[in-house]
Amino acid sequence: MSAAMIRNGLQNRVSADGSIHAVPARGLVMGNRGRIHDPQTQSLLNRRWATKAWIICVTDFRGRHREVMGNSYTELFFLDEVTALAAGHRPCFECRRKAAVTFRDLVATTQGLSDTPRAAEIDTVLHDERLENRGKRLHLRPRSALPDGTVVALEGKYYALRDGEVLAWDFSGYSPSNLSVSTLPDQVEVLTPPLSLAALSIGYQPLWHETATT
Repeated sequence: MSAAMIRNGLQNRVSADGSIHAVPARGLVMGNRGRIHDPQTQSLLNRRWATKAWIICVTDFRGRHREVMGNSYTELFFLDEVTALAAGHRPCFECRRKAAVTFRDLVATTQGLSDTPRAAEIDTVLHDERLENRGKRLHLRPRSALPDGTVVALEGKYYALRDGEVLAWDFSGYSPSNLSVSTLPDQVEVLTPPLSLAALSIGYQPLWHETATT
């Protein structure tokens, strides 16, 4: 599927807090939470997930073509993988198998597991970590413990951490802020679930939108 299939007006763009919006900006990666839309109206149902398997996919895989918000799962789009991880998603074992295996193995390492966790087990943990009363769960963490790829909330806005910089997040991309990691509060509200945060802290390399490096 091509990224050009992301159409304006459809409620299928996911914020760093996991909420879903209708905005024209394009996304670097896609994913799904099962079917949560009405195919006839191409509008979302009241529910925001139909499964605990919230995944992150590529937008182009083996030449497949899909009708967005058709009769299958609801295609969701993210600025990048950093955003998707913050929203509570994890890499797909089909179209992003290498990334998914790396993520899984790092999770096993951080949790001190002797057996490789199944995808369903990871999904169960993430589901608890990303939600609080059906809304986004924030986790208070010391700024010194935040790796690159963390998304934090400050005064109602979202920021991603990269190379000591604090980048302002938006559906269209990242932009410089007047903040640095050293100027953050000692304790910071973090959107990225602890399981994903742990994987980032020991080497998981998420896909960044190009605006994070320009």
